Amino acid sequence: MRILVINAGSSSVKFSVFADDKSVFKSSLDKLDDVVAAVSQIPDILIKNDIDNPQAVAHRVAHGGEVFKDACLIDDAVISGIEANSPLAPLHNPPNLAGIRMAQTYWPDVPQVAVFDTAFHQTMPRYATTYAVPKAWRDMGLQRYGFHGTSHKYVMHRVAQELNILPTDLRIISCHLGNGASVCAIDRGVSVDTSMGMTALEGLVMGTRSGDVDPGIFAFLAREVGLPAKQVEDILYHGSGLKALSGIGNDMRDIEQKAAAGHVNAQLAIQVYAYRVRKYIGAYANAMGGVDVLAFTGGIGEGSASMRARICQRMEYLGLYFDEDTNRGVKLEGFEAPQLQQSHSRIRVMVTRTREQWMIAQEALRVLKGEEKRKPLPSIPMAVSAHHVHLTEQAVEACFGKGHTLTKYKTLSQPGFWAAEEKVDVIGPDGEITNVRVLGPCRTHNQIEIAETETFKLGIHADIRLSGDVEDTPTVTLRGPAGSVETDGLIVAKRHIHMNTKDAEKYKLQHGDVVAMAVDSDGRDLIFRDVAIRVHPDFVTEMHIDTDEANAAHIEHGSKGDLTPTACEATVISCTSHAPQTCCDKQSRNQDTHHA
Repeated sequence: MRILVINAGSSSVKFSVFADDKSVFKSSLDKLDDVVAAVSQIPDILIKNDIDNPQAVAHRVAHGGEVFKDACLIDDAVISGIEANSPLAPLHNPPNLAGIRMAQTYWPDVPQVAVFDTAFHQTMPRYATTYAVPKAWRDMGLQRYGFHGTSHKYVMHRVAQELNILPTDLRIISCHLGNGASVCAIDRGVSVDTSMGMTALEGLVMGTRSGDVDPGIFAFLAREVGLPAKQVEDILYHGSGLKALSGIGNDMRDIEQKAAAGHVNAQLAIQVYAYRVRKYIGAYANAMGGVDVLAFTGGIGEGSASMRARICQRMEYLGLYFDEDTNRGVKLEGFEAPQLQQSHSRIRVMVTRTREQWMIAQEALRVLKGEEKRKPLPSIPMAVSAHHVHLTEQAVEACFGKGHTLTKYKTLSQPGFWAAEEKVDVIGPDGEITNVRVLGPCRTHNQIEIAETETFKLGIHADIRLSGDVEDTPTVTLRGPAGSVETDGLIVAKRHIHMNTKDAEKYKLQHGDVVAMAVDSDGRDLIFRDVAIRVHPDFVTEMHIDTDEANAAHIEHGSKGDLTPTACEATVISCTSHAPQTCCDKQSRNQDTHHA
């Protein structure tokens, strides 16, 4: 399929044509005073270069707000939604709309897809997106959204492909460093935090943007020198960052040259820039309980070996041992992803060119293919999983006595698994949950699954994980009638669907796909997003949710839900649509094989 990608910014328009995954044409119009007039030139430019009319048009849209959680086909409702979010991105959403309207005029019968910068970050938990401001402000949409989502998503898949590891098995810190810059914490395939916030002004020092500042400066400058808020905002966007710190401009190449020649302000700009990135990396490593890959992209991330070296200094405490010689020798010619760490480094350091235009085309292709094959799927059973524990043989003996073996209480829906007669108490720093049932058979690692509301009772934070993924999880005490054991393995289970291999083939789903699940439940209808598909020949097809999620939808054990398309979302999001099969053809190393 021939896809035209349009990225209409505040002062430039970039556009490319892709034939499926191959670039056949690219161009840009820069330093523009009138973006609307500029986008109207695109059809003539394509004709002059013998480029046939597109079969689809994909548009980069800066801000999707809370409404747009994925790329989607554009209709009147989508245009209204983009307009409604324009106050959140006043420099970007209006020119994005200009590109959309131009394409509708010139190619009225060609499908158009909106790809949102903010969509990849919709997986961030509420505690990462919520500002501590009055509820009335939050109700107006004041929260953290994040940007550069297309770039960070591409980096995630490119890194996973290069390492031949599923994204769901990696903790990645992606550093998009350029005139605009952001860091993203990607925990096992999803964005859990990013440095940009409600606008693209929060976070790192950028070319002309300040990044993090004390919001009190607005009142201070208004009081002391009479600067109105709009003027302060303009200066923070266009007259700050590297430009203000160095005094010589916002190009890192010029700044590094001047710094080497002894320019004091240029040296300060480099130090401030690197320090801010290092600070976020440390924060995100802590937030994810560790990091497997540190990835650099963007103009500075790709092009400045000295900046990468500054950022990676003194990170041995994390297990990162940087290879200075390899780093200095990097010369990216295409979209390779070389590694820059020493052989004994636990953390991999990688650098690659970002491919935002290509990624936008792939996102559009995914949406269009999804539209082609959308058809109602039959309802599948839903099961509510109460809190429970899986124990090793050693933990069974510690809690119930030497030589003790679990006694079967009842068989569970997934073949080979059962609930035991035995129960334990789960003890945390602030409280305990009593009489938690043990499931059999024994495992090679203890695992404790509780609902998110129960974490507050224990006084402990637990990540949302697929069953079996217990690396770097919190420690609790399990108490039985004969003794107790301290163990890690506490998780909140990620919602998922066990699917028999034959059903997966029939529904055209794969292990690792993510779907939306629509539930009709007596006045509390809702859509469960981010539902992971887990495929195995022995599975009985069934969706598992925990008690918190069941209560929210008035779901009882034995209810049913539909795998149904939803507005502005792909029903099935397959990792194979974003990366070559070598990245995605492996089964996850940890399979969830139970139901309580």
